[in-house]
Amino acid sequence: MQWRYGYLPRDFVVDIPSQLLRGIRRRSDRSASPAVRLLIDEILVRHGEAARAILFYGSCLRSGDDLDGLVDLYLLVDNYRAAYTSRIQAFFNRLLPPNVFYLERAYAGQVVRTKYAVLSLADFQKGTSRRWFHSYLWGRFCQPTALLYARDHEVARLVQEGFAQSVLTFIRRVLPRIEPEFNARRLWRRGFELSYRAELRAERPEKRARLFDAAPEYYEEITRTAMEAVAYPVEIVDTAGSVSYRHHISSRRRLLSHITWRLRSLQGKVLSVLRLLKAITTFEGGVDYILWKIQRHSGVTVDVEPRLKRRPLLAIWVLSWRLYRRGGFR
Repeated sequence: MQWRYGYLPRDFVVDIPSQLLRGIRRRSDRSASPAVRLLIDEILVRHGEAARAILFYGSCLRSGDDLDGLVDLYLLVDNYRAAYTSRIQAFFNRLLPPNVFYLERAYAGQVVRTKYAVLSLADFQKGTSRRWFHSYLWGRFCQPTALLYARDHEVARLVQEGFAQSVLTFIRRVLPRIEPEFNARRLWRRGFELSYRAELRAERPEKRARLFDAAPEYYEEITRTAMEAVAYPVEIVDTAGSVSYRHHISSRRRLLSHITWRLRSLQGKVLSVLRLLKAITTFEGGVDYILWKIQRHSGVTVDVEPRLKRRPLLAIWVLSWRLYRRGGFR
């Protein structure tokens, strides 16, 4: 049995294998810790009735330590205008999703912090499907993600189908860029390399290489269950319990894929700078946050004059150039 996804045009939707969807549902169904619950409650207060779902992904989810670094959350909303009192914030969220905000709360003598992004449910559906050219969303939500809050069962269904569509989109886009004989580990490590290159990311190469190792059972399972729906001829080779694959993709299609990933990389660099420009206006202490994030992931330290910190829009351009020259962006 296969499932259709939401209300997107049929040409952009891949039928979801039922076994893949069951696995996604099982792994995404989690409860929030007390510390993260504090953050969720505040986000729901901030955005009111517009909130439809809250998703948890990233390094804190992988480590299980909510108090180490920033908790990465996504708030899915009905529409951008309903999510804000400011028409300007709604406009920029619609123009270049998502908007990113910072929030912290005291918890058990410590501080729990989050960087949460606001995205409409409609943009989430588009961004996890083939309709979205860049890997910004489907490259994130193909990874283990927890659904911590959903307004109702229908929203939960659409979100979990979005996770499954992300997996299918990711594999479809990555397959032509790997050698014909491969296993799940090679597929996902190559895919993470490509998608990280398509943005200005501060993480070192060895960190993205560890993403697969953080949840190998998850990636092995979803790879096998997704292969029937990737639209390429792929053989599954099961030898003594060790599963590998062999694709038969033409040289012409592989060349086209190479070109499209180059275009994604160029597009992503521009979008990353524009998103930084936008985010720095929504973060309290935005310049300090960006410096901390770069230093934490790449080891690159850049000093910023106090006068620049008082002018964040100017600071972001100066910072981008300095960090690029010193290897802070990869």
